[in-house]
Amino acid sequence: MERKAKIRAWLESRRPGRSFELAPASADASFRRYFRATFADGSTEVVMDAPPSHEDCRPWLHVQALFHNAGVHVPEVLASDPEQGFLLLSDLGSTTYLAAFDADNTIPLYHDAIESLVRIQAASRPGELAPYDRALLQRELDLFPDWYIAKHLKIELSDAQRQALAEAFDKILAVNLAEPQVYVHRDYHSRNLMVVDGRNPGIIDFQDAVYGPMSYDLVSLFKDAYVEWPEDLVLDWVARYWEKARKAGLPVRADFGDFYRDYEWMGVQRHVKVLGIFARLYHRDGKDGYLKDMPLVAKYLRAACERYRELAGLLRLLDQLENRQAQVGYTF
Repeated sequence: MERKAKIRAWLESRRPGRSFELAPASADASFRRYFRATFADGSTEVVMDAPPSHEDCRPWLHVQALFHNAGVHVPEVLASDPEQGFLLLSDLGSTTYLAAFDADNTIPLYHDAIESLVRIQAASRPGELAPYDRALLQRELDLFPDWYIAKHLKIELSDAQRQALAEAFDKILAVNLAEPQVYVHRDYHSRNLMVVDGRNPGIIDFQDAVYGPMSYDLVSLFKDAYVEWPEDLVLDWVARYWEKARKAGLPVRADFGDFYRDYEWMGVQRHVKVLGIFARLYHRDGKDGYLKDMPLVAKYLRAACERYRELAGLLRLLDQLENRQAQVGYTF
């Protein structure tokens, strides 16, 4: 309650003489919280609460400026107090892509998301964001044995299984790190894209952005942990992105087959990581809401491993973990 009282006092100092109601707007997987202030005239603004002992809102401010200058729709900063951990932001509403999808709007919403992603990537400059380098990609992969296998499945890997996993990770990282580099949101998916009248998407939760592999945000968008789409529709969207990226002068692979392989292998890295993150959120942080999303993530991971014979070692390990018989897949 003390923190909420500070938020109220801070907002009163920024909006003197204006009465408002303060209510939770949303929370994410970190310590950040968001409150919606509704004023007497019906207008709304959002306060980000990022307790300085746990969070630093300055990276958020830096990425907001980069993305804003790229011409995409991010919250406007109306007031900031990084020392206290408070930001006052324009309100992008509460309707996520995930909540809004219906038979009529899904395709245009995704087309808008592709347009914004190309704009972000076209604005990329090295040195602005931390590199999505081998060390960071490896730390993410290591969440899988540490949290998903050991903590969640309660399985202790043999030396041979550990070696097989290490070899698979080396192969995955080699493909990931060979990709062209651009700005990477890192969670560009249906829960972080907002439906906003006249200017979709509103983009949120971008504070962990890095400079890294070009296909990463496509994986977040099209192999979404929270919603699944038919494979032919996804392929059409990926091809649409590839064409737009080429026209925008982005360093996308000249051959679509090569680009699609990069995308698939980037998906393997992300889904290995996400299984580890979801397990950690449950076992360490007591957040069980992500458990229901694990099966879809595991399905994406298995499907990609079945397509590429170079990932046969990881597929065998998945079979062993899931106590499944290896099935004959196909390769590109």
